[in-house]
Amino acid sequence: MIFKNFVDNKTRGVFKGEVYAVNPTEDSILGVKCYPTLRKIPGEVEIVVVVVPANVVPDIMRDAAAKKVKTAVIVSSGFSEIGNHELEEQVVEIARQAGIRVLGPNCLGVYDSRTGVDMLFLPETKVLSTGDEVIATPRPIPGSIAIVTQSGAFGVAALDYLTGRQIGVSKFVSFGNKCDVKEAEVLHYLLHDNETKVILMYVEDIKNGRDFIEVAQKVTRKKPVIAFKSGRTAAGARAAVSHTGALAGSDKIYDAVFKQTGVVRANNMEEFFDMGKALAMQPPAKSKNVGIITDAGGPGIMAVDECDLRGLNVMRLSEKTIGKFEKMKEEGKLPQFASGLNPVDITGSGTDAMFESVTKILFEDPEVSGIILLGLHHTPAVQEEYIDKVASFACWSDKPIVACDIGETEMAIRTRSTFDRLGIPAYSSPEDAARAMDALVRYGLYLQKKGAMEGYMDTFIQNRKKKYCITK
Repeated sequence: MIFKNFVDNKTRGVFKGEVYAVNPTEDSILGVKCYPTLRKIPGEVEIVVVVVPANVVPDIMRDAAAKKVKTAVIVSSGFSEIGNHELEEQVVEIARQAGIRVLGPNCLGVYDSRTGVDMLFLPETKVLSTGDEVIATPRPIPGSIAIVTQSGAFGVAALDYLTGRQIGVSKFVSFGNKCDVKEAEVLHYLLHDNETKVILMYVEDIKNGRDFIEVAQKVTRKKPVIAFKSGRTAAGARAAVSHTGALAGSDKIYDAVFKQTGVVRANNMEEFFDMGKALAMQPPAKSKNVGIITDAGGPGIMAVDECDLRGLNVMRLSEKTIGKFEKMKEEGKLPQFASGLNPVDITGSGTDAMFESVTKILFEDPEVSGIILLGLHHTPAVQEEYIDKVASFACWSDKPIVACDIGETEMAIRTRSTFDRLGIPAYSSPEDAARAMDALVRYGLYLQKKGAMEGYMDTFIQNRKKKYCITK
């Protein structure tokens, strides 16, 4: 499957390198000449992808050393994750003496959405017993989010999730047991990758902690890093050992390291993706002050609760801003029973024009650093016209906004998709929206603490204008 991916991408003109097949029992694979060993391949070989039984891997690595290969990706499992430490150490020693860098073993390798490098051994489609062909493991569109994962299966699930949400990916790196290449080196590479703006990192343990801290501090001043660290409990840590041979360590230490380095920690899978989406689409917030706009009281309260639990400040709005809402009431542009405090509740009588005017006022309020917009499609007079206007305000602003529309019907999905398409991350619950805002606040406060906010914002706003802003 891996070889087929390379051959297909080369045929389509995406992958530009040469591809060689090595198998001692075959003359050709997929119409490509097959060599009995690496040593028999004419010319130079830059990288080998190893997919053989674990006990054969040392022989392959010796051949790679003789061929002066510089990089090996070992997909094969059966090493330290099952207690076979000696075999893994043997591979490491061969690689070290030959100057070969190793990714893996027990990994899925690398996927690059632009170059066509695709080491995933999973098919894009499957034929069911009914004869129906369905999408199985989709390859995502090119985008700005990189995925770095210790678990190959979780990484593939992440690709599936992001593809389903139409969120693009720049790079995918699965490093499995991390016998050589580790998180710090991958982060350092992604720091200098122009296609990557946000890094999502799933880890079960982190080796060489000092290297990680040093590199992560450099990366987070330029690009947000979101970490999902599993194995938080004693039982989870035991499971991690049997999965990738990970020694999870104290969770409190990881918490402290992430805070020290500016890595935003996600507590669960859903939060992991929600945070990544928010930081990819919106600038970080400059303070904890959040303004909430809603056309329904209950969801507004839910958002306030989650914000408060996370230490965000849903403060009473300034008298100047409240005065603007009172003037709208006098002019008949807001219902008399609407609340102009915080949340700003335009009620079920809300219209597109009300959403547009209220959002503009909060963007203009210097005391509001982030906006949560709860626009329920159930409200009779609300269509989708206000979304374009809200997106235009956001496009030229340096404060973040996230949206929410509750529901899974066609209209709810359409509303969220429209927000997403225009660069405003949208979620299906008020709590999700609040958690996304929390990530924007946490990262913003870190950048300010390190004196890196201005430089980050200049680059972010410039890139966003190119992607989403048409005219001012």
